[in-house]
Amino acid sequence: MAAAFFNDMAKGNGIADSAGTNPATEVNPDAVRVMKEIGIDLTKNKPKLLTNGMLKEYDIFVTMGCIKGCSITPKEKTVEWNIEDPKGKGIEKFREVRDKIKKKIEDLLKNA
Repeated sequence: MAAAFFNDMAKGNGIADSAGTNPATEVNPDAVRVMKEIGIDLTKNKPKLLTNGMLKEYDIFVTMGCIKGCSITPKEKTVEWNIEDPKGKGIEKFREVRDKIKKKIEDLLKNA
């Protein structure tokens, strides 16, 4: 959700990607649903593995609550947002998390 928000809101002034150390095989259908509710389509997105190439290529890494589990990212480039994983917690939790992520992206872009 964060990469989709960033890419939608940055208007070409940067690009975000989404990756993890243990990616799922597909984007969670509830994430797809809550993003579709606000006009962002995630149906073509595919989870991917965080690679060493990404560690060199990107300027900032945002973790959502796994800073200890994401120790692969360079500390000087890593920001921890500590946002709860909504998986298995119902559609309302996905909406809550979506809205928190959107606010964080807005703040990130304002302070860039």
